[in-house]
Amino acid sequence: MANEIISYMEMCIREGTSLQRGMNFELRDNHSVILMSVRPGAPYEDQISEDGSTLIYEGHDVPKSVQCPRPKDHDQPRISANGKLTQNGMFHQAAQDHKAGKRPPERVRVYEKIKNGIWSYNGVFHLVDSRREASHGRKVFKFKLIAVEGEENFQIPVPRKSTHRRIIPTIVKQEVWKRDGGKCVKCGSTINLHFDHIIPFSKGGASNTADNIQLLCGTHNIQKHDKIE
Repeated sequence: MANEIISYMEMCIREGTSLQRGMNFELRDNHSVILMSVRPGAPYEDQISEDGSTLIYEGHDVPKSVQCPRPKDHDQPRISANGKLTQNGMFHQAAQDHKAGKRPPERVRVYEKIKNGIWSYNGVFHLVDSRREASHGRKVFKFKLIAVEGEENFQIPVPRKSTHRRIIPTIVKQEVWKRDGGKCVKCGSTINLHFDHIIPFSKGGASNTADNIQLLCGTHNIQKHDKIE
């Protein structure tokens, strides 16, 4: 469920692998996985649109090595030294094939680092576009992903028309986490937590203010559902 708070270990168990890299194309079950962060000091320049529905995700650098001690001085690679597509290359190919009408959009699960040890599941996105652009004296990949409602069952084909949704901004999540003390506001539980809209988004509630977001455990989140309390 989107907006759930999840540990790194829980992410790895869910995805069936150790998530050692931020980009994971076609990991399993007909979907990909990316790890993002817009926190100060994050290694890549990921961005969320003002309306909260679009993620612009930066590609990843060549690995640091003796031969490449400063990856930020090099263009982000599309092809590796052995001639195979990198993660950048695979995501880029999928995005361009979708633009050309050759395939449906790749479905991507997005996890966001909120603080050390605390991650938020941002739900399923569609990978719809990609480009290479100049940035700080080199070329980087930029991937455009659109947040969609549901679509967690990857055995079901991508619908012809998906419902777009908004995600809660990082700064709001951090403020709510601190204000609510990392606990459910109803029972004080510290496990199975979710960021919950007090006034549901479907009923006009805002996602961009901490005043309309609270922490609820899974039990109270289910009990509340779309009710306005």
